[in-house]
Amino acid sequence: MDETKWLISREIPRLRRYALALVGDPTEADDLVQDCLERAIRKRHLWKRRGSLRSWLYRIQYNIFLNQSTRRNRIRRQKPWEQAAAGMSEPAAQEGQIVYRDVAMAMRELPAEQRAAIVLTAIEGLPYDEAADILGIPIGTLRSRLSRGRERLRSLYVTPDGRASLRRVK
Repeated sequence: MDETKWLISREIPRLRRYALALVGDPTEADDLVQDCLERAIRKRHLWKRRGSLRSWLYRIQYNIFLNQSTRRNRIRRQKPWEQAAAGMSEPAAQEGQIVYRDVAMAMRELPAEQRAAIVLTAIEGLPYDEAADILGIPIGTLRSRLSRGRERLRSLYVTPDGRASLRRVK
């Protein structure tokens, strides 16, 4: 093992503590440390021995955290209907559970952009201008995504008797 690898390995407890402070979840923290160590070892030739190795590793870890935060937020925006259902105070009727499952499956089939637009407006109840701001798109684009997404949901979710069973949303 070369000297740099040995020095990096000595920083693992500090990296884990920092990762835990950043993400709050031990499993995610371990994944963050793993990603940081992998990148640091792969790019160890870039470390200039003038600065602190610990600072260099923290910078790598923070940059990875920022990149993964974007990904985590995107994942959270893609599945809010599942989180909403988990927080319901009363158990749904059998038929309601089947409808929920079918709609959730249909929602998964939508492109992420359309799914996000529908979730923000129809499920979260946000006004169009606020949803468009969150998604970083003009209101006209939001309306297009909503229209295409709703049409796609109608085509995906059909009752056994052949009728589309989704109600018109906003």
